[in-house]
Amino acid sequence: MKKIHFTIVLLSCFLAVHAQKYAIVIKGGHVIDPRNNINAVMDIALKGDTVMQIAKNIDPKEGIQVVDAKGLYVTPGLIDIHSHNFYGTKMDQTYSNGPNALAPDGFTFRTGVTTVVDAGCAGWKSFPDFKKQTIDISKTRVLSFLNIVGEGMRGGTYEQNVEDMDAAATAKVAMENPEYIVGIKLAHYNGYNWTPTDRAVEAGKLANIPVMIDFGGSKPVLPIEELFMKHLRPGDIFTHCFGQLSSRETILDVATGKIKPFVLEARKKGIIFDVGYGGISFAFSQAIPAVKSGFYPNTISTDIHTGSMNNAMKDMLNVMSKFLAMGMDLQSVIKASTWTPAQVIHREKLGNLSVGAHADVSILRLADGKFQLNDTGTFGFWDYTGTKIQGKQKLEAEVTIRAGKVVYDLNGLTTPLVVSKR
Repeated sequence: MKKIHFTIVLLSCFLAVHAQKYAIVIKGGHVIDPRNNINAVMDIALKGDTVMQIAKNIDPKEGIQVVDAKGLYVTPGLIDIHSHNFYGTKMDQTYSNGPNALAPDGFTFRTGVTTVVDAGCAGWKSFPDFKKQTIDISKTRVLSFLNIVGEGMRGGTYEQNVEDMDAAATAKVAMENPEYIVGIKLAHYNGYNWTPTDRAVEAGKLANIPVMIDFGGSKPVLPIEELFMKHLRPGDIFTHCFGQLSSRETILDVATGKIKPFVLEARKKGIIFDVGYGGISFAFSQAIPAVKSGFYPNTISTDIHTGSMNNAMKDMLNVMSKFLAMGMDLQSVIKASTWTPAQVIHREKLGNLSVGAHADVSILRLADGKFQLNDTGTFGFWDYTGTKIQGKQKLEAEVTIRAGKVVYDLNGLTTPLVVSKR
């Protein structure tokens, strides 16, 4: 009898294990998946690094782990396409193996970000070090816009050296690393000179990838109408699009409060307008009138580094929350942080929850300001100029799933929290 009982127990265990055909089942969350026009309460099943099923009711017993997402929003893993991650110990090299960049895993998952694109910290000369030091060891998916400057974002005279802007050498390294390099970056060049832009675009053409342009500054300013209409191609990216500095032309006419007509034409042409918030590259004086007029950014990104993360920018969710406070609807904010950036960098298996897509998922709480400990019942959002606005809601990360594994859980919503490796 004991032998029969033991056999039954073993059989029951075997059947129970094999009944769990998914690694994770996410239950009861409000799914927003802009690619598939899903905006409803749904369940999601994951196995390995793949989305296996999305349906109204998936049996939680089919999952080894179950995430209780009731009352929360479930979105594709957030994609930050303007980040700075080539951190290091060379104190005179700023963002290129230097102190101003950030190790991605320290800030990504706790803000729902599963993919970052380093925006030009490495050039073709330094990319091998960046790959070994950051890309290869990070749990976060790290991609790269390769700097047109061979030395990368070392600061000072290095980034002003037009002779080090080698389109052919840059394109060669990009084509040798298609899994990781998704575009070319021009950053921080100061001067009335189109050569840096043209060399970046030339590299982009040779490698068949987009270019991200960050004007450092010029007096007189470089005319962005000429940039959009004569130098950039459809699919190229204008970052810091809501900046307002004397050394850069703005997209919004400050006198009239309206988007300049040629900017609207540039959008029709296919130019991508990216937030790239940064330290001083975002002003409410540009963003609020633009958003109210219906001119939303194509992509929301942070330009996160050691300075911006502790200033007005803070993190991806804070930037997204600012756009909610300015009047952008939640669906559009999620799209600009997931599916659109995935398309811009030509990584269509990211940024969506289609069956077969990568199993990167963000589970977010839309916190209500009325529960805050203040008299206004709102959250405060400010920019580097000191301008402050109020918002009734704020996005917060509850659970982040990267490559089919729970990598962040704020309040222990996953059951069991730890999966036995035996």
